[in-house]
Amino acid sequence: MTWFLLLFVGMGMSAGHVAASMYRMFNGRDWRTVIIYTALFVPGIFFSVSFLLNLVVWAEGSVRAIPFGSMVVVILLWFLVSVPLVCVGGYMGYKKKVPDAPVSIGKTPRPIPPQPFYWSLPVACLVSGILPFSAVFVELFFIYSSIWLGQYYYVFGFLMLTFVILVATCAEVAIVFCYFQLCNEDHHWWWRSFCTGGSLGVYVFFYSIYFFFNQLQTIYITTTVLYFSYTAMISGVLFLITGTVGYHVCFWFNMKIYSSIKVD
Repeated sequence: MTWFLLLFVGMGMSAGHVAASMYRMFNGRDWRTVIIYTALFVPGIFFSVSFLLNLVVWAEGSVRAIPFGSMVVVILLWFLVSVPLVCVGGYMGYKKKVPDAPVSIGKTPRPIPPQPFYWSLPVACLVSGILPFSAVFVELFFIYSSIWLGQYYYVFGFLMLTFVILVATCAEVAIVFCYFQLCNEDHHWWWRSFCTGGSLGVYVFFYSIYFFFNQLQTIYITTTVLYFSYTAMISGVLFLITGTVGYHVCFWFNMKIYSSIKVD
């Protein structure tokens, strides 16, 4: 947990840099608002949920509750280290020269023809998450058993290999779906690529429900609330990670295929 917090705080500059540079690439002007969202939105949600859950644990009198002093330290790290780093990285990213489009872009968006029902966003996300989840569900069982059943976890090398396979699988699936989408003359690829890449988080949450009713079988309301709250946050983090992978590989894919077009 200590290394997780330090990594999160230290990567604030990278987060601000990527957010601001991507925002400018799409001709955004209000980059300060983007930096504020980057620094406060997702961390604020997770910190608020964690704080409320900690109040529940305090009310139960459990020794697992996070001390108040540790909560203050986390807040100080967030606002005194992470937020300034995000602002510095955002300023540098917005001033950075964005890559030029490989082809000329018209000012009037091209109309998108009617798409079949099986190519809708919910169906695409449902299908695209099958392969990434199949690459990690075995490892996910051991991780959940370690967290919630108190079992030892020691195959960290295999976990690293599984993570590499997961990133590669998400990238390949996102590129395939982006290619089919462009073949159907749908040029709105950015959010779809993010959702198709991040669909793993939905499958992980569904697996969390299955694991709860088949492994834990608890009757305590507090345990149920803690379990589903923390698994929802885990699923949300995985959605953001794999969704980011899907978006960036699709961006690279589009730049490559359109740069190869020869216009006489």
